Parts: sequence; structure tokens; C-alpha cells
Amino acid sequence: MTETATGTASGVYLIRGAAILGGDAEDLLIRDGVIAERGTGLSAEGATVIEAAGLVALPGMVDIHTHLREPGREDAETVETGTRAAALGGYTAVHAMANSNPVADTAGVVEQVHSLGRASGWVDVRPVGAVTVGLAGEQLAELGAMADSRAQVRVFSDDGICVHDPVLMRRALEYVKAFDGVVAQHAQEPRLTAGAQMNEGAVSAVLGLAGWPAVAEESIIARDVLLAQHVGSRLHVCHVSTAGSVEIVRWAKERGINVTAEVTPHHLLLTDELVRSYDPVYKVNPPLRTDADVQALRAGLADGTIDVVGTDHAPHPSEHKECEWAQAAMGMTGLETALSVVQETMIETGLMTWADFARVTSTVPAAIGRVADQGRPLDAGEPANVILVDPAARWTVDPHKMATMGRNSPFAGKELPGAVVATFFKGHPTVLDGKLNTPYRYAADPAGAGSN
Repeated sequence: MTETATGTASGVYLIRGAAILGGDAEDLLIRDGVIAERGTGLSAEGATVIEAAGLVALPGMVDIHTHLREPGREDAETVETGTRAAALGGYTAVHAMANSNPVADTAGVVEQVHSLGRASGWVDVRPVGAVTVGLAGEQLAELGAMADSRAQVRVFSDDGICVHDPVLMRRALEYVKAFDGVVAQHAQEPRLTAGAQMNEGAVSAVLGLAGWPAVAEESIIARDVLLAQHVGSRLHVCHVSTAGSVEIVRWAKERGINVTAEVTPHHLLLTDELVRSYDPVYKVNPPLRTDADVQALRAGLADGTIDVVGTDHAPHPSEHKECEWAQAAMGMTGLETALSVVQETMIETGLMTWADFARVTSTVPAAIGRVADQGRPLDAGEPANVILVDPAARWTVDPHKMATMGRNSPFAGKELPGAVVATFFKGHPTVLDGKLNTPYRYAADPAGAGSN
């Protein structure tokens, strides 16, 4: 991409010759935060012209599952560093999970996260509220207060911990119906995974590590889709990782149950064979599974059984990962590599097109999170949340060159395809030529009221 300044007008950008959703080459004129025109041969006096021949234009990506760690765990990540990573990865909105310290289980905490996101200005930060107080699984959190807060929370999750009590899960599903919310479940039966270190199977048997059976995930999903059917509420299943889970979600959808599901990039590519190295960078929850599971997840994403890709971006301080396997924290970074991994596993394999990519990384995640101005078509009059991708690029992952504070990328040293060249957030270029530009600056909120 080459950028040519043709004038001094502020906030006017002409993207020339980009393949819209991987299709025909067209121009996009961005003005005042929206797509003013779409067509061929466009011009605009004073616009900054971005020559985009060979690039793919997509709606800004929306991550339904991100750990930004702040407040309280700033040694691992902050809203500022995490959203910088998100912008570089092609995201214009992220949902920040609740397992901070203090836990995001009150209106006050989710409003703090919301305010930190607006102050940073790199992407739209949507806080996820905890389902239970302190993630303890004993008492429902202030779901209604969080929904009514300035953060307007619509996604609730105890992610990292399963809401294993069926009565409590039912109550949560009933409660969120009042404001069109969704409960995002971390499906893990705790009694079946006590002490578990990796996927239960042939590799765990050889390595002598306590196994994490697929049924621990599948049994919770089966229970919860039935609860969602009974209550008539929305259920979202976090980081599906087994072939059996895909089949249960498919069964539920065939019966009209209102369930959505996500898969992470790492579960689309990596298998439990990597654990033979005992490198804790491969320790994650849910664990890396078998190649048969990976193929089932890809097929499920391709046919729509799995609705979205969620990164489960989980940065950790180096001392929590660079230690012996049993003591290492679970989790992997993902915001800056997600697009490339999905391109390799789904687009370059012929399972999906770039239009499909936009559906699973932008349109549907925005719909699940009820984020009205994200995941929109790249048409005139729509919000200008747009990314430009070079599908022919190749790059080698170096965690030390990433914007995230986390160095725990399982793709370190791996060559990946595709690169984000530009990210426009609300019509402002947060990323240009593959590098951070400047953040979007919100207008002052009248009387302290936060708009979204």
C-alpha cells in the first residue's frame, strides 16, 4: 500500500482499488466517520488517497473473547496495550472478559473498563460482565445494573471458570432475557478435570500428564443447550474444542435452540502432539486436542455450526509461562495472529472465502454482542470500521515485536500468511502501512454520559 496526501482535509480518505470482501476491486470514500461512497473511479478534493490494489477490504474484526487484564493485572496486559494489539490485528471492537481484579461483576467495574477503552481510542472496548459474584459460582452478579450502566453490557461470562451449578445457570439465562443479553459459557465440568494438564488421549498417556477428557466440555454444552431451550434464552459457547462439541451444537441448532459457538485460532491449527515438547506455551484451557478434533472444528466453522472465531487472547507475564509445565498458567496470545491463522486454516485450504471470513470475524460476533455499529456492510452510509489486508504477505511471528505485553504466542517463529495493512476505526486510521498511527479521540461526554 502507498499513501499519498493530496490535500489537507481532515478525516477524508479515498481507498482505491481494494477487493471488497475479496471480490471486485472498488473504491471506498471515507468522510466524517462513515463510508460516504462506494464505487469505481471515485475522487474527492483534499482526500488522502490510499492505493489498495491487491489488498482485500473487510469490515473491522470484532473479537467476542479477549482478556485485557485491567484492572488489577497490569503486569500481564493493560487496556492500552491490548487494544493496540487489537488494532494491529485488524480489530475495531473487542469484548473484554470479566476475570480482572477486581472482577467485572458490578456496574462500577464495567464502567471503568469502558472508560479505559474510550481513553485509549484504538478499538471499541465492550466489557463482559461476570455471571456470578467474584466468579465464585455461588450468587448471581449485578447483571441488570451492568446492562443499564454506561457500558451497556450484553455479554456475561465467568470465562476461565464454568458456571457448573445448573440452577444458577438457569437463573442467569432467565435474567438476561429482560435486556436481550447472552450468557457465554466456559464449558468445563470441574469434577472431570481436577488436576488435568492436557487433552486426555494417547499423548497424555505417553507423557504421564493428567488427562482432560472431551466429555468434560461436551457434557456441559449438552446440559446448557437444553437449559437454553427450556428458558428460551440466548446461549453462547466459548472456545469449542472437540468434535463431539461440534456435533452437540449442530444438534441444538437443528432443533431451533438459540445457541452460538466460537472457536479459537489456535484450536483450528495446533494439536496435542505439540505438548510432547513440554513447552508451557502450548498449555491452554481448553487444551489442544487431536488432529481429528481440529478437522471437525474447521468443518464446523465452514458449515456455520460454529458461528465465530474468538481469539481468547490470554497474555501472561513471562514468569507464569517460562516455568515447569505443571506450574505454568494456561493461555495464549492471539489478537495479532488471528487473521493470519484463519487465512491459513480456512481460506488457503478452500474451506472459506474472504466474505465468509468477514461473517465469522465481524458480522456475527457483532450481532452476538449486540454491537450495532460494528460488523456492518462496506456500503455507503455505513460506519467506517474497515480493514485492508494483504493476502499475499508472509511474515514470521516474533512475540517480542508485538504490541501485546504477553510473549506467550504459540506461533513464535512460525511463518504465517496475510497481513493487516490498515485499520480504520470510526473513519480514523489507527493503523497505516502495517504500523500504529494514532488513536481515535472521542468528543467530551456531556455531563459524564458515555455514548457508544
